[in-house]
Amino acid sequence: MDYLKAFLVGGFICGAVQILMEKTKLLPGRIMVLLVCTGAILSFFGIYPVLVEFAGAGAGVPLLGFGNVLMEGVKKAVDQEGFLGLFKGGFTAGALGCSAALIFGYLASLITDSKMKD
Repeated sequence: MDYLKAFLVGGFICGAVQILMEKTKLLPGRIMVLLVCTGAILSFFGIYPVLVEFAGAGAGVPLLGFGNVLMEGVKKAVDQEGFLGLFKGGFTAGALGCSAALIFGYLASLITDSKMKD
């Protein structure tokens, strides 16, 4: 049942984003920023953590989940360090995911024979 919930919620998020990409003139970079900010706002109001608990990776993996991770890190850092946590918390919480993406991306570039597009 967990797989079904993850598939349905993740599929809904991806489907909604695809519709947004097809029906608006927003550029993909702006849509990604919109998703991260939406995830952070939903996390601030306590909505997104409930969705992650329900759907697991279906809600945690998309860019909305990255916004949730950043906001949770900021909340935690503000509780521990006060005002300075506003600036520090997001970097601390997102560091592992960003580092993993860079490292595995680099390793994939070593393994594959990538070419520039013409």
